Amino acid sequence: MNIDVNCLPDDPALLKKLLAEHAEKLAQATARNRYLEEQFRLAQQKQFGKSAEVFDAQGELFNEAEDIIEQPDELATQEISYTRKTPKRKPLPKDLPREQVIHDIAEEDKLCNCCGNELHKMGEDVSEKLDFVPAKIKVIEHIRPKYVCRECDKSGSNNSIKQAKMPNMTINKGMATSSLLSQIITSKYQYALPLHRQESMFKQYGIELSRKTMSDWVLASATLFESLI
Repeated sequence: MNIDVNCLPDDPALLKKLLAEHAEKLAQATARNRYLEEQFRLAQQKQFGKSAEVFDAQGELFNEAEDIIEQPDELATQEISYTRKTPKRKPLPKDLPREQVIHDIAEEDKLCNCCGNELHKMGEDVSEKLDFVPAKIKVIEHIRPKYVCRECDKSGSNNSIKQAKMPNMTINKGMATSSLLSQIITSKYQYALPLHRQESMFKQYGIELSRKTMSDWVLASATLFESLI
């Protein structure tokens, strides 16, 4: 936006006014130009750039197995005719319960094909497979028989009922055992499993256990740890 110097007035006041108007129009044009450039940049980014709703680590939610399998296991050195690195599997804990499944040959195959004599067992190969047994939920019924004297009942005497006392429970009048409370608290605070997800898990076993009930149990259990704190 240029000014023709030949058209400038001689009056200083009028000249000052014209220069001010020119400066204001120039500032407005500059701001408009910057706004259009910004809109163009945003349009380019929206059309060709990475979407803002896609997180960099989002793929890890679905590609975790693929990402882990690409990482090399702990390697051990094995000497053959040359040195190479082979994967080393850590042994399973010895204290885990074990179930043996024997895959033996048929009795008629235990005879030598050459001489017909009985074959001698020279050893065996053991291959360990890790199995998972789903959690079991059971109901513990506390049964307290009641006893009364029939003779006193017939005579109308003061007849008292004898019954064993209910053992102390972690939460009085609550149906949760200490084992169930430990599972809920450990899942929530150690493994970050919210109560609403635990509620869904219990529904899979046909048990309606609301998060409100579990919240009350968690708060009641907190008082039991005050002595430790």
